[in-house]
This record gives sequence, C-alpha cells and structure tokens, in this order.
Amino acid sequence: MGNTALSPTDTGLRGTVLVLGGARSGKSRLSEAMLTALPAPWVYLATGRAWDEEMHERILHHRAERGSTGWLTVEEPLEVQTVMREHAHTPLLLDCLTLWLSNLLLEERDVQAATADFMACLAARRAPTVLVGNEVGLGIVPENRLARRFRDEAGRLHQRIARDVPRVLFVAAGLPLTLKNEVPH
Repeated sequence: MGNTALSPTDTGLRGTVLVLGGARSGKSRLSEAMLTALPAPWVYLATGRAWDEEMHERILHHRAERGSTGWLTVEEPLEVQTVMREHAHTPLLLDCLTLWLSNLLLEERDVQAATADFMACLAARRAPTVLVGNEVGLGIVPENRLARRFRDEAGRLHQRIARDVPRVLFVAAGLPLTLKNEVPH
C-alpha cells in the first residue's frame, strides 16, 4: 500500500482515507488491510441491512471472512455518526457510505443535514478512519427518479468527503489507484 498506509497518530480528517470502487472491486479488502496494519482493536461499522435472505447470507459471509480477532463489528444503518463518536479513539472502517445513503433515502431523512453532521463528526475523530463507497456514476443513467437521486446524492457525498480528506483511492480489479494523497512525507 505504500504511502496509503495509516498511522496510529493520524487524527481527524488528516487520518481519513476514502476508498471508492465498483462492486467486487476489492475496495473492502484493501480497506480492511489498511486498518489491520494498525494495532487492534478496530471498529467495523457496517451499514448494510438484511432486506432478504440473500443479503443476510452476504452479511454472515463478510463477518466470517473478517473473523472476530481484533474487530468490533457494529451494525448501524442510519446513525453512523453516533457510532463514530462513541469510538472516536479507535481505528474505524465504515463500509459503506452508499448503503448508508440508501438507508437515509429510504427512510426519507434529510441527506444534507446528515452529511453535514457526518463531516463534523469525521473532523472530530481522534483515530484513523477508512470510508468505503461504491462509485455509481460510471454507468448508465438510471431509469427512475429515486435511482437518479441516489446516483446524484452519492456523487455529491463522495465529492464532499474527497475534497476534505487527504487521501482518496479508487480500486478496480483489486488494484488501488491513488486519486489524492496530501499526506506530508
């Protein structure tokens, strides 16, 4: 990972990495590796919901892959800021931003207010943080209003985070591409 590794002394936005990519691109695996390079414990903040049996199986599979050694898994689909504040001094992986956004939209929450609170919470953290998001803007224009809104909100959310954090990676075929690296050497 070279210059994308995290340091235990990274804090606030300076200690944040945004990892974007498509489905099954390897972004979660890379993100987990960045965090586990630090001393345990680590918080895995999962935003997915088991809406059906297949998704339930996926969640179980991800838990088993990660194992329990060192990880504290917290499943929170909406109030991610609460978890981030409760674990402000523990390295944290939020997987994923786009599922969090989906949950906000489906619950008809105020996305702009949630994003503003999220950014304030992120800046106040005292431990390294890795944020995972699905890049959904590379495909076709969605055919329905909700899907188009989701795509637009995801793009805005990722841009806002990318503007403020020092490191942004894009992952394709398991390979990370550094989009931004403003970490002092």
